[in-house]
Amino acid sequence: MNTSVAEDNTLLDEPENLHQYVTFKVADETFAVQMAPVQEIIRVPEVVRVPLAPPSLIGLANLRGKVLPILSLRRLFGIEDKDHDDASRAIVVDVRQDVGFTVDRVASVIDVEPELIEPADQVSSSLDREMLSGVIKNTGGHELVMILDLAALLQADYSQMQQMVTDNSLGLEGIGDEEQDQDEDDEDDKRQLVSFEVAGQEYAIDIDQVQEIVQLPDSITRVPRADQHILGIINLRERLLPLVNLSSLFHLPQKTLDDKSRIVVLNVGNASLGVVVDAVNEVLRVDLNLIEPMLPILAKEADLQDIAALCRLEQGKRLVSIIATEQLIGNEQIQESLQQQETEMLDEDVETEEWGDDDDDEQLVVFRLGDEEFAVSINTVQEIVRIPDTLIRVPKAPAFVEGIINLRGVVLPVVDLRTRLELTPIERSERQRIVVFNIEGVKTGFIVDLVTEVLKLSRDQIEATPKMTDAQHGLLSRMANLKVEGRMIQLLDADFLMVSDEMDQLKDLAAG
Repeated sequence: MNTSVAEDNTLLDEPENLHQYVTFKVADETFAVQMAPVQEIIRVPEVVRVPLAPPSLIGLANLRGKVLPILSLRRLFGIEDKDHDDASRAIVVDVRQDVGFTVDRVASVIDVEPELIEPADQVSSSLDREMLSGVIKNTGGHELVMILDLAALLQADYSQMQQMVTDNSLGLEGIGDEEQDQDEDDEDDKRQLVSFEVAGQEYAIDIDQVQEIVQLPDSITRVPRADQHILGIINLRERLLPLVNLSSLFHLPQKTLDDKSRIVVLNVGNASLGVVVDAVNEVLRVDLNLIEPMLPILAKEADLQDIAALCRLEQGKRLVSIIATEQLIGNEQIQESLQQQETEMLDEDVETEEWGDDDDDEQLVVFRLGDEEFAVSINTVQEIVRIPDTLIRVPKAPAFVEGIINLRGVVLPVVDLRTRLELTPIERSERQRIVVFNIEGVKTGFIVDLVTEVLKLSRDQIEATPKMTDAQHGLLSRMANLKVEGRMIQLLDADFLMVSDEMDQLKDLAAG
């Protein structure tokens, strides 16, 4: 149910000397708020939980494409929590920005004469009287109704809550510039690769050729009379995407596609190509002296023509084959699929890609912590690596550091991102990864539950998160709001992952 209660015509018909209030129940008490700022009353929606936010914030909801904070009045009042049921509602009120307040039950809308409203100090209640603007007695069938002062109610926990800020104040224009400047010299002798598994073997593609990494859809449209390695086509955000099965293309044993399978989307001129792999492993940043071109005698072999180079890791114990994407794309059937895709784009008079200009796009690495999705700008990610069997514990290391690892001769402090965001810790698993950032010149790894995909989004899909506290807003100031999918992804700003005194401790640890 979605009941609007802010009809202007209704308000104009009311006598000027009457005030309208919406009344509702929280536990055994009856409360009221002025009707004028009430936008609507809705069922309690599904929410995205926000780390580091006050406990009274249940989460953020997507209300018709708009981000809506949902607060629990029970928690604000210090009353024992209660599961929502069919009677529970969220009252959406304009308090400089729309905010939803959950209540146990909406009672009625009442008209009140001003002389029936008494000061809040006339009532005996467990609530702080500063949260009340007045009291209504013997009206609308209620013996006593307490009028809430929502501004005062929010002041304690939400002193930082403010209006949605404009895009310009989000610092969207220069995302990643500082990190790129810091690493510019370092990039000259390194190569960044996305590694993945196909039939138990490890392959990689240069990250600048990867547009995004997405999960397999429920259905794939098969192409009649196509070669076996042409898996089919899918509709990716209203664009046809041909899919190539690398297992078949490389004549390797076939594996049944499952929830670990991924589509690595490659940039091919004005078109895109999806490469289906068994699982995506890591983002590697590899020294050039560890990469060797494929030996000419081997490159002549038909099965090795798609391999451009070999990467030797872990003292040569781990070999990663780097795919020659130009050879891959040169396949005759793949070329036909790509040409068909480009023709359809021209027929539709598409002058710019769905993403818009490159300057208006942002690539995000998406990962999970529990049931919630988070992301970081790909420009801030140094690499993504597996968690070793053991983390080295350092005596007298800061409490927030899980341990250190030796990352190609560099001491890498490792922090559990769950701990940083004050989430419940979990046991280590094979799905977890370490996402490496360069923060103030110190490479630092953060453990996440699961890296799921790389998304490329236009800037109009990214908006400000409602500001509630300084700690939350610096770290989680933006959100990707995918309205069509009903999906919200919280964006982390790597610069705020550590506070200043923690950074000093990390620098000492790395230096030591």
